[in-house]
Amino acid sequence: MKLESEGLLISLRPFDEHNAIGHVFSRDYGIISGMMRGALVGKKNVPLVGQVGAVSWNARLDSALGVFHWEAERNLAAPIMMNAKTLGFMNSAFDLLLNLLPEREAYPNLYPETLDMLRALAMNPGACNDFYLAWEVCLLRELGYALNLTRCSGCGKTENLNYLSPRTGRAVCDDCAAPYLTRLYKLPISLATTFRFLENICLQQDAKIPQSRVILNS
Repeated sequence: MKLESEGLLISLRPFDEHNAIGHVFSRDYGIISGMMRGALVGKKNVPLVGQVGAVSWNARLDSALGVFHWEAERNLAAPIMMNAKTLGFMNSAFDLLLNLLPEREAYPNLYPETLDMLRALAMNPGACNDFYLAWEVCLLRELGYALNLTRCSGCGKTENLNYLSPRTGRAVCDDCAAPYLTRLYKLPISLATTFRFLENICLQQDAKIPQSRVILNS
């Protein structure tokens, strides 16, 4: 079996003295896992987390780990790693992708959104919170939580939308929210808001929210 695509290297973990297990978020197949031979000892074309490039994955069986051939084209992480805050956002994004997305399931909207978010972090670190928050909203949408802030879920009003339903992800106006204030999230959306949705998703998948994301909330 062979898969070929463009991808973003989001994780690289040692397997032995020479090789590593890589995880690539690919444009056409979503998360792909495989062996990167010589990744820890190579002197040329060394794979690095944050690189974007051409990826080829080969395995005898569909269920096998498989082996990567990786050709890096550019490193989006290099400028991000110079700033502790932007690095924290990048680490959180990569860990969420790795922990929450099923393998070999394409996310054609989330892939370019992720690349755009990384470019924005690098070019304008002063607004990194906004860029990352927008990316998490996109991630939630891809995971089945499409937040709708345009009108009240209870009465349809478009004014005084100051609350959000944790069950539906839809806005709630002040009047409809009054009896349920302790159960609703406060608007505008913040990282604390998206964190609570992500926590719920992790609970449903019997997983823990990545520590890199917990740190952003502290």
